[in-house]
Amino acid sequence: MFNLTKKEEKILKKLNSPKKIQDFLNKIPINFEPDGDTCYSPRKVLEKNKCHCIEGALFAVFALHFHRQKAFVVDMKATKDDFEHVIAVFKKNGKFGAISKTNHAVLRYREPVYNSVREIVMSYFHEYFTDKGKKTLRSFSVPVDILKKFGAGWATSKENLWEIHDYLDNVKHFKILNRKQIKGLREADKIEIKAGKIVEWKIN
Repeated sequence: MFNLTKKEEKILKKLNSPKKIQDFLNKIPINFEPDGDTCYSPRKVLEKNKCHCIEGALFAVFALHFHRQKAFVVDMKATKDDFEHVIAVFKKNGKFGAISKTNHAVLRYREPVYNSVREIVMSYFHEYFTDKGKKTLRSFSVPVDILKKFGAGWATSKENLWEIHDYLDNVKHFKILNRKQIKGLREADKIEIKAGKIVEWKIN
């Protein structure tokens, strides 16, 4: 159905749960994009053996779909002085969880214990800050069913998935704070900022 190689199928068959997919993503290096911006397909992630957040989220959605488990992509937007983050959201036993590829100690996997997508997003809020301690998370997208929207061809594409990237960037987003709340935000503590600088992978 997906025109996968035997090697790709062998890997995906083993990734039959959100936990296993998250473990797999944790084990492969972060994509530092040394040759310029990328948006790898799941095939390219396996080929290059690395990925960053949106690439990991798309891989997770495809891996779950391979096992007939539905999942969605959610884009989280920050202020202009920070980066967006993309997660794969799944549902288990009536609760929502998330798979997340990141190089930091936070913004990681979320157990399926949340009642809504918004609850998951808000679980990232406190640790979503800059090196100076400014809390920056501001909105999140509607959950996007990538397979329904774009078919399945993207999963094995050799090209960067900029169409999907741009769609997620421009799809409807929900604000999580009003102006008064933003004005009243407290900066992260020094020890939190220090902990936030811990990374899993370092640039060679």
